[in-house]
Amino acid sequence: MTGEQLIVFGVLAATLVLFVWNRWRYDLVALGALLACALTGVVPADEVFSGIGHPAVISVAAVLVLSRGLLNAGVVDSVARRLMQVGERPWAQVAALTGIVALSSGFMNNVGALALFMPVAIWMSRQSGRSPSYLLMPLAFGSLLGGTLTLIGTPPNLIIAGYRAEAGEAPFGMFAFLPVGAAVTVAGVLFIALLGWRLVPRRQEQEGNGDLFEISAYLTEVRVPESCKHVGRTLHALIDAVKDEADVQVIALVRDDERQRMPSTYEVLREGDILLVEADSDSLKALLDVTGVELAANVEEQEARARDEQQAAEQAVKDENAEQGEKTEKPEKSHKSRHGELTLAEAIVSPGSMLVGTTATGLDLRERHGVNVLAVARQGQRLRQRLGNIRFASGDILLLQARENALQSSLNSLGCLPLASRGLSITTPRNVLLASAIFAITLATIAFGLVPAATALVTGALVMILVGLIPLGGIYESIDMPVIVLVAAMLPVGQALETSGGSQLIAETLLGLGQSLPPAGTLALLMVAVMLISNVVNNAAAAVLAAPVAISLARGMDVSADPFLMAVAIGASCAFLTPIGHQSNTLVMAPGGYRFGDYWRLGLPLSILVVLCAVPTILWIWPL
Repeated sequence: MTGEQLIVFGVLAATLVLFVWNRWRYDLVALGALLACALTGVVPADEVFSGIGHPAVISVAAVLVLSRGLLNAGVVDSVARRLMQVGERPWAQVAALTGIVALSSGFMNNVGALALFMPVAIWMSRQSGRSPSYLLMPLAFGSLLGGTLTLIGTPPNLIIAGYRAEAGEAPFGMFAFLPVGAAVTVAGVLFIALLGWRLVPRRQEQEGNGDLFEISAYLTEVRVPESCKHVGRTLHALIDAVKDEADVQVIALVRDDERQRMPSTYEVLREGDILLVEADSDSLKALLDVTGVELAANVEEQEARARDEQQAAEQAVKDENAEQGEKTEKPEKSHKSRHGELTLAEAIVSPGSMLVGTTATGLDLRERHGVNVLAVARQGQRLRQRLGNIRFASGDILLLQARENALQSSLNSLGCLPLASRGLSITTPRNVLLASAIFAITLATIAFGLVPAATALVTGALVMILVGLIPLGGIYESIDMPVIVLVAAMLPVGQALETSGGSQLIAETLLGLGQSLPPAGTLALLMVAVMLISNVVNNAAAAVLAAPVAISLARGMDVSADPFLMAVAIGASCAFLTPIGHQSNTLVMAPGGYRFGDYWRLGLPLSILVVLCAVPTILWIWPL
């Protein structure tokens, strides 16, 4: 083993450990790996940042923008409405949801497709009186299966297409992945719908929002007396005075018989003001002791107001859930509670959210984004520690209070996905037809080979922007920059693995292990190895690392590289065993109440089925 190989293998080993450890975000880890290879001279100085301009990176970014345009136009929303009519039979719900999300994932970002259909799945499960766990894991796995259908279905396909060009062949076309992807997807969806959903762990469903986020017991009214030192000071000063000792949220302010819902923290307090606060008993005692406010004098009035406030807020959520089916048939109306325009909403923190690793206090969520965080749940349990001290993690479920007309924009800016009470947007037929036409022309241009895929995808994204389907402020928000940086950083590292002879060394090892196996066995061995890696690292990184090995393996066997590259593409896209292998798996973990070890129960048989279907199909379509 040469010195360069030792360096490359050492960097890759450290990178994989950091990926699995998950302490630092994967794009930072990938960037560190690139810099380590650059500083040691393994990656030449003029190629360190060559990945930024790689067609695969450009294509991934363009696909994300196109996906946002389709979502904004309501193309997939129009399909989602029909899902409300599939009935309450569990197999029918699983089949419809898994099938449609798989089909959507073939032509748009699979996380985006999951984000659209996940609220629909939760709504359907609650309407049927079943736990969302029945539907969410099949939904996530369906989004992964669907990504194997087309060139743009998932980043690994775009990466593999680029490596085929480097192997001396034309890049894979738009529908080159379809025969193998369709076989895998159809078999997977049928298995999940007919049998697999029964393997999903049963999690006891919380009865609506009330059990998971029971906040009525924590609502209390306090009065600002004449003797209070905070008379004439801002509400912010009042909260700041107890921030180290208490966890307090001010839900409303009553002044002169007028109620202000979610008052500004810069509101100046007056004598006689009544504050409706959310706080546990210890925090409430600290608030009374430190600030000089006192419990409202009229206990009966206090209890009535607190009860009325809570019932109104919770009724808003229940009404939205109950009217969901009606909203899908009628133009969407603005729902207002009888006390104003505020509502409660559940949302999940996505992996790329700005909230991950931060606190509500640190981001000043009320003033900057107009939302109150009332409660946080993690892995199906409400967190009881102080809200201001909770560092949000990917998959956390938040109970938010916000103004309805700004709720969706606030969630978008925070990187959170709405859950059960999400309303489907109603869009004009013109937008749906226009977006569909632009997307279809883009796909046709790629399919007929008129221009390279990256050029066609960027052109389609630009047209969507010019016709107004994507606002200028939302262009870069729709691009998942951590994924872009990951791919751009790992491509030169993958190239270093090949140029140093490391990929050839791995290929020779695999050839040695597979000497007693037929070619199909070696192909299956490669696919299983990539599949296992993709369950602990990002699938794009798995594809970048495995593609050079696949090419070297094919050269060592003196056969075509196509079947081995296809095996890498399928293996990298089918991470069913852990919640960390793909963002789709992570997103459903908390809403479904899943534990880390739950995924293999459905994921293992599904992975075996994928290998059994994919290997013979690959050898039939792409012979050695």
